[in-house]
Parts: sequence; C-alpha cells; structure tokens
Amino acid sequence: METPKQDAAQDAPTRKLNAKMLGKLVVVAVMMFGFGYGLIPVYKKICEITGINILTPNDMKVEGVGNTQVDKSRTITIEFDGNAQGPWRFRPTVASIQVHPGEMVQVVYEVVNTQSRAIDAQAIPSYAPQQAAAHFKKMECFCFKQQTMGPNEAKQMPVVFFIDPALPRDVKTITLSYTFFEVAGPTKKSS
Repeated sequence: METPKQDAAQDAPTRKLNAKMLGKLVVVAVMMFGFGYGLIPVYKKICEITGINILTPNDMKVEGVGNTQVDKSRTITIEFDGNAQGPWRFRPTVASIQVHPGEMVQVVYEVVNTQSRAIDAQAIPSYAPQQAAAHFKKMECFCFKQQTMGPNEAKQMPVVFFIDPALPRDVKTITLSYTFFEVAGPTKKSS
C-alpha cells in the first residue's frame, strides 16, 4: 500500500501535466475566438476585392449623372433573378430586358410575405459576370435598406439603374440576382 507521501509525489507530475494542458486549451480557445472575431473584416475585404455580395455603399456612389451619354451603338441584355431565403415569394416582374449603356431603366421586384407575422428582411445583390458589378449603377434600390413586411403583405419594389458606358465591349449579358432573406428572426405582431 502507498503512503500519503508517495501518493503526493506521484500526483505532482500529473498536476503539472494537467496545468500545462489547461494552458494549451486556454490558448487554443483564445485563438479560436480571435479568429472568429477577425473573420468578419477579412470576409468584407475579400468581398470588396472580388466584387461578390457588395452591399449598398458603393452602389449609392454614382459619379456623374450617367444618363447624359447613351451609347445607342450597343445593346446589353440584363437578366433578373430573385432568390427567397425565408417565408415569402420573391421574384422580378420581368425575366430580362435590353438596354443601351447610359440609358436609365426601372424594373420592379415583387415580394409577398406568406406569414401571419411581420418580418424584417434585406436583399443582397450579386452580379454576373463579376466585372459588371463596377459598371451597374443603381440610383434607387430596395436593397439599400431593410424592408419591413407586414403580415400577408405584398409589395412592388423598384430598382432604377443604368449601365456605365465604360462597360467592356465583350460583355453582352449581365445577370442581376437578389437574395432576399429575413434579418433578425420574428418581429412583434402589428397592433
């Protein structure tokens, strides 16, 4: 049988190993938290550089009026797409249109809240090909701010835009796609 002195002598190395392991686990946990915290600005920067899922700040900066020089020698086909990530129907009212660069155009998207509760939602645009994003100038868009949809409410939401005449000549078709998603879960019912 072991004496208490022998037992304590055997526990000392185990305690050291346990303390060392605890230290490593704390470091790993802090690093994981730091990685998660730092991922948001890194993701935003990657999206900004690649032109993917750019939110409205750059869309709202319109340099010049843009409608002063319509390039009638070119025709661009603009295709529209709507994706719903939530309890509603969301779609463009037209599948595609043809425009001249510099020409001001308006299209409408329809959304219907199919729930008996109010919902806050946001639309995020994306463009194909990616190089077209810098030349797609929106003057007015429902994607600039959150939308509050009342219970069973239907809305028609306009997008007013023009295509910058500096769009490369090899781009003949642009797809504007929106993903419409619920922002912060259920909201309180309207009184």
